[in-house]
This record gives sequence, structure tokens and C-alpha cells, in this order.
Amino acid sequence: MSHRKPHLPQKTCQRCGRPMVWRKRWERCWEEVRYCSEACRRGTPRGRALARSR
Repeated sequence: MSHRKPHLPQKTCQRCGRPMVWRKRWERCWEEVRYCSEACRRGTPRGRALARSR
């Protein structure tokens, strides 16, 4: 029996527009979740953040 999660709620990230799926750690605050990652929350462009770290 495979374990699938087809019925989880989804949202779209407000900054980048990527879809994000409900996670257990967001169980209590799912209504407040707006961004898919810490980078989107801070507003740093993904490309520039990677270039600086190199």
C-alpha cells in the first residue's frame, strides 16, 4: 500500500507564485502562512542570494 496525500490543502506563495502544500509543522498556523520559504519571506531574490554565497 503506497502512502499518498492527494487531499492536502494548497496555497500560492504571495511573492513568487509557487504552489505550496500543507505541512504538519504548519498545522496550527496554516491560515497565517503566506510564503513558501524564508527567502521569499525576507524578499531576497533567489538568484542573487545564491550568487553572494559563492
